[in-house]
Amino acid sequence: MSPKRTRTGAEARKNRRRSGAAPIGITKNPGRGKQAALCLVSVLACGSAAAQEAGQVTLPQVTVDTTQNGAQSYLAKRTLTATKTNTPIIDIPQSIDVVTQEQIQDRAAEGLAEALRYVPGVIFAQGESNRDATVIRGQASTADFFIDGVRDDAQYFRDLYNIQRVEVLKGPNAMIFGRGGGGGVINRVTKEAHFSPLTQIYGQLGSFGNRRVTVDTNQPLSDDVAGRFLGLFENSGSYRDGVKLERYGVNPTLTFRPDDKTKIRVGYEFFHDSRTADRGIPSLLGNPFFAAGRGRFFGNPYDSNARVDVQAGQVLYERDTELGIKIRNFTRAANYDKFYQNVFANGRVSPETGLVRIDAYNNTTNRTNLFNQLDLTGSVNTGPFVHRLLLGSEFGYQDTFNLRRTGFFSAAATSTLVQSAFPITFMPISYVTRAQDAHSNTVARVWSVYAQDQLELSPNVQIVAGVRYDNFNVGFRNLNTLNANYNQALRQVNNLVSPRAGMIVKPLENLSFYGNYSVSYLPATGDQFTSLAVNQLALQPEQFTNYEGGVKWEPTPDLLVTLAFYQLDRTNTTLPNPANTAQLLQTGAQRSRGAELSIAGNLTEAWQVFGGYAYQDVRITSDTAAARAGTIVPLTPNHVFSLWNKYQIDPVWGVGLGAIYQSYSFAGLPEAQGNLPAYTVTLPGFFRLDGAVYWRWNDNLRAQVNIENLTNTKYYPTAHNNNNITPGSPIAVRAGVTATF
Repeated sequence: MSPKRTRTGAEARKNRRRSGAAPIGITKNPGRGKQAALCLVSVLACGSAAAQEAGQVTLPQVTVDTTQNGAQSYLAKRTLTATKTNTPIIDIPQSIDVVTQEQIQDRAAEGLAEALRYVPGVIFAQGESNRDATVIRGQASTADFFIDGVRDDAQYFRDLYNIQRVEVLKGPNAMIFGRGGGGGVINRVTKEAHFSPLTQIYGQLGSFGNRRVTVDTNQPLSDDVAGRFLGLFENSGSYRDGVKLERYGVNPTLTFRPDDKTKIRVGYEFFHDSRTADRGIPSLLGNPFFAAGRGRFFGNPYDSNARVDVQAGQVLYERDTELGIKIRNFTRAANYDKFYQNVFANGRVSPETGLVRIDAYNNTTNRTNLFNQLDLTGSVNTGPFVHRLLLGSEFGYQDTFNLRRTGFFSAAATSTLVQSAFPITFMPISYVTRAQDAHSNTVARVWSVYAQDQLELSPNVQIVAGVRYDNFNVGFRNLNTLNANYNQALRQVNNLVSPRAGMIVKPLENLSFYGNYSVSYLPATGDQFTSLAVNQLALQPEQFTNYEGGVKWEPTPDLLVTLAFYQLDRTNTTLPNPANTAQLLQTGAQRSRGAELSIAGNLTEAWQVFGGYAYQDVRITSDTAAARAGTIVPLTPNHVFSLWNKYQIDPVWGVGLGAIYQSYSFAGLPEAQGNLPAYTVTLPGFFRLDGAVYWRWNDNLRAQVNIENLTNTKYYPTAHNNNNITPGSPIAVRAGVTATF
């Protein structure tokens, strides 16, 4: 029987809300009859209820506060995402980096690439200038993005105006997240309504026409309801010729506390992003075309654009039952309406003539996602051992429409040539769907169940073990009326079993050694499942197998250092059969080996740091459809060092300094062009400095100036392929003011 809402309880809730925290307590053991009935719900409930009655388990009070999972300054002590239980990061057998809200603010980070710039082992690819694209531990992906633990895999650029923190979980994570995620996943944790009044307005002006405003206002609407509104508007230019950006978004949320054991959160977001699709510069003789400088656009900036409208609604229900079982149900529905068009360099600069090939195409994608996750967690004692158990299920539905059109510069020409000294073309272009262009509808359904045990063998030894089963069912229909396979319907079903096992040994409370084994899969339809052919139906999913070991150390309560070593093998990649090119062989393989050192938190009371060092060696180890064995994978520099520092001089003034070093890497795989031999393009290594100055007038008004590329270094940080290379920004200044009410 639930406790009655007395005057004392109401006063306690008010005091709790004034402090910004809202605990959900488990304070009463149920009677035997009620236990027996509720034990039918799950084995988990039975074990937990019996343990409580025996007095063996004291369940901790669950607290939700405005820092969200204990993020303090640059250090996050705990995370819900990696295990679906609120667990200290030092007790998770996996390398995890968390970019907290304070760091996002201090670096004036607006998108994921900026937020994760100092995370070791994460490289952002160009993504054809229309989407977030990562390379984590050598694995490229446009789909391994999550929001509040739910898949957010459409191709677009994500903003941080409504984000509390960003988590990077390294290595295969299928046991928690499902398919994909071979190198790791990126999870954004959204801001939620809480019971402390707060309003913040942030305005920013900067180089190259940068203009941005964000609003964050939170208010308790009653003792049991709180509301929050987050808004964004940005209109900015660029150091690149003719390149512009406009984005805006609104995200209202409500939090309900009907009683001390229940939380309900609902939210809606509309987000619009419109920008110039800038594919960068081509190459010349194995290097970026240095003569183009930083600003020269190749193609037509006024006919190259990318637009996305995202609408998403979500509902979270959490309840601590009287049996000691926490129920968490999260539902998210989203629609992504995207269009992009490119007029871009699709070849290297001819050293003899200085000519560059220009191509064009556009692409429309509309995706509707619906996901529901149900998790049950609780603690059980079995003799001397303590189990923290998770049972969960997920249902997902994704309906994707895709249409590609090729650009024609004349009745028969799909390309044109321009002089590299004057590479902008204003030739009229007509866009037509050809027989070989994608025009399809794909419906993916996934049903998953998973179980996990966080087993404490002793105060010094813990085991985390789990397994997930996914039924992944994809139906594909060809809508291209010009294609010989028009109206062909294909279906591929994969039954995936993804295990994870790890051990943590803690000789000291602030020191842990860990080892981890995990497996993830990527079905033959790829990370966007927009194509499927008859010769792919019998293919097994690609498999990612990861072995990782490391150490986590908290030299002080406000500082965490992680050292990780890993080997990640990717197998079942395809290769055309030389005897029958219509047949695909799954003999290809790739191996990533490396080490990562991360540091986050306070070196002193005034000095905060975040960053680290990553060494990686990523090679194709068996011939694939893309390259031969021994080839180094693109965008995988051997050495990457990054460190962001903030020093608070006094209560009024603070300074920031960031350093990034990246050794050389390759822009793309070796390729041939016409009658020319195969070639590779090298992105030179570089060293870059960033800086910031902070000024606080009082608790209500503060200002900051952020400077990117202090020494005006010329560098080429990323690419999409050998002839879509992004020059780095020259020195750029952004000044921002935050008013708090």
